[in-house]
Amino acid sequence: MTDETLGKLVAVGPSGGRISVASLLGTETITLHELYERSGRVAHWLRERGVRPGDRIGVLAANSLEWVLLDLAALRLKVQTAGLEPGKFTPGVDLMRRYGIRLLFTDRAASGADPADPPAPGGSDGIVPMSEVAAAALRREHGELSPLPPVTWAPSDVTTVKFTSGSTGEPKGLGATAGSIDSSLLAVQEIFEHGPGDDLFVFLPLSLLQQRYWVYSALLHGHDVTVSTYEAAFAALRRVRPTVVMGVPAFYETAKRQIEARVRRAGASGGPDVVGREARAVFGDRIRYLWTGSAPAAPAVLRFFTEAGLPIYEGYGLNETCIVTKNHPKAHREGSVGRVLRGKEVLIDEHGVVSVRSDHPVNTRYLYAQPGDSERVFAPDGTVRTGDLGHVDEDGYLFIRGRADDVIVLDNGKKVVVRPIEERMRSDPAIAECVLFCPGQTDLVAVVSPASADPDLNAIAACLDAANAAHTPDERISRAIVADPPFSIENGLLTSQYKPKRPQILDAYRQAVHNPEEGIHAR
Repeated sequence: MTDETLGKLVAVGPSGGRISVASLLGTETITLHELYERSGRVAHWLRERGVRPGDRIGVLAANSLEWVLLDLAALRLKVQTAGLEPGKFTPGVDLMRRYGIRLLFTDRAASGADPADPPAPGGSDGIVPMSEVAAAALRREHGELSPLPPVTWAPSDVTTVKFTSGSTGEPKGLGATAGSIDSSLLAVQEIFEHGPGDDLFVFLPLSLLQQRYWVYSALLHGHDVTVSTYEAAFAALRRVRPTVVMGVPAFYETAKRQIEARVRRAGASGGPDVVGREARAVFGDRIRYLWTGSAPAAPAVLRFFTEAGLPIYEGYGLNETCIVTKNHPKAHREGSVGRVLRGKEVLIDEHGVVSVRSDHPVNTRYLYAQPGDSERVFAPDGTVRTGDLGHVDEDGYLFIRGRADDVIVLDNGKKVVVRPIEERMRSDPAIAECVLFCPGQTDLVAVVSPASADPDLNAIAACLDAANAAHTPDERISRAIVADPPFSIENGLLTSQYKPKRPQILDAYRQAVHNPEEGIHAR
């Protein structure tokens, strides 16, 4: 890669720091030096299996040490990694052909196999169980291994294929360039200064490239990193005691409810000191800051953690842009998603739609997409039309109002931006998510995902009335459909980053949305 950042990661082993993998069963920790050594053994093993520079390997597995080792080994061989999210893809030869994958590493049963059976030993079909990666990382039968051939990644070289979160349609595949990764790592390090003593906690799928940034950062800057899973995150936080947590808004909303429940059980008044104590009981006592992005964060949630003594900083970026803006300790404005990072430029057109220009674009088109998709998003120079509505204030802070395609046009010609209304509904403790629709272009109908399996219908009705009182008549919600069961990744109504999938939600509740008798009616 470029000599500035990741080139050092490929060529020189780290001088300090540790990586931990935290599950529900416990935590495994090794030094970053040992991680680097093991990745070298995996790289030699990949070469023995015929993997060469320019090839592509796929990883379709839950977060693990082996996931990290494969990614680092690929970087050291100038091999691309395709991060494939479990649940969205099924391992099989068809998948490998579709995405040009030489070897596919997985902890899942291949298509056509019994899901209860573990993956078979790697064979001629190129599908390899993750357990073989673990064995390769630890093997020492050949004694001291010869140095790997040196590699150089040019800024325009694609290091990994990442896929959209899939909130609409088939996931699109995008090749991320070395220059875009370097640029993001440099900009983030400039404002947050991660270093020895820090431990960055990562639990979203490693198939999402940005989650692997923090492993790269640890190797470059000597801090610790902990890799976990969403299921194990809260149990692991108390054991690991990180200094930084990388999370999505839905995670912090869940954490807020946990902290509030702890305060109630303690019979305390809920003052800042008590809330802060219970927040530290959930996150550990070493938090320096919390990171959030990828979806809009409710202002009430951001204020809750900041007032509890756990400052939380929201940012903005897309798969197609990497990180664009970020609030941080030295420059933060409530309601904004931060100032533009070095190497990025935000452009606002006459309709208020945001585009992003990068010194080092992620790419200039999709690798895998439907005809016309690339042209709709990318300009020839890699400038990305985000589809988000926003403005930049006089001090350079970006404010996002919502999606251009989430503007509802009523039959009277009035345009309604739904995001502020949905955020108002979602700020209520009884509601986890809210998505607005407009059947017949006459009135707004909300589909709400309750915060618990036993929804508080009275609280949802009160929230509906309060939201209507706070907005204009054109923004009035006529009724609320309560989702049963609540939205989840498992039922296909949330993405892996816990964002609602609007088309799928409408498909699931179309009849109720269009039936004026259904739901909780506004008063």
